[in-house]
Amino acid sequence: MTSVVPKAEKVIGLQPLHMARPSRNSDPSSIRAQLRTFFVTSKTSQGKALLQSERMASLLIDVLRSYVSAGKFKIHDFVIMPNHVHLLITVDWNMSIEKAVQLIKGNFSYRVKKELGYQREVWQRGFSEDQVMDRESFLKHKAYIDNNPVKAGLADAPGKWPYCSLFLRKAKARSG
Repeated sequence: MTSVVPKAEKVIGLQPLHMARPSRNSDPSSIRAQLRTFFVTSKTSQGKALLQSERMASLLIDVLRSYVSAGKFKIHDFVIMPNHVHLLITVDWNMSIEKAVQLIKGNFSYRVKKELGYQREVWQRGFSEDQVMDRESFLKHKAYIDNNPVKAGLADAPGKWPYCSLFLRKAKARSG
């Protein structure tokens, strides 16, 4: 049987290099960046239109507001679609994006069960995130969020879908 080790390794005595497997769930204390912004998408269980009612969507908005008010993270923009949510969210060095999404999904699931009596699974496992690295990317994701209800046929113009940050900003501007 012949050896598959290249001749240079036999001569020099080098060992084959083995790469470590990267871990997706990083320890937040090992991340040194101050602020990180992400475009996040999370889908409902089995893609069901669980978030289409005013009660469900309003409860999710309340969950988002509670964490923003508590200073856990910043939500720049969001849209709650019938079967998924998009967030433009910034976390600091104390919070990983995984933990932020876990807080949102977990608290919403808990409150839906407790306050609305919904006993089924609410969310699909996991989520997708795209780190926003510059202003161009930020504006692209913001436009995507603003136009998502129009693209889905739920509104005829950006800001007319009641379960998005643009609608709420426009309503606040009108009222005072």
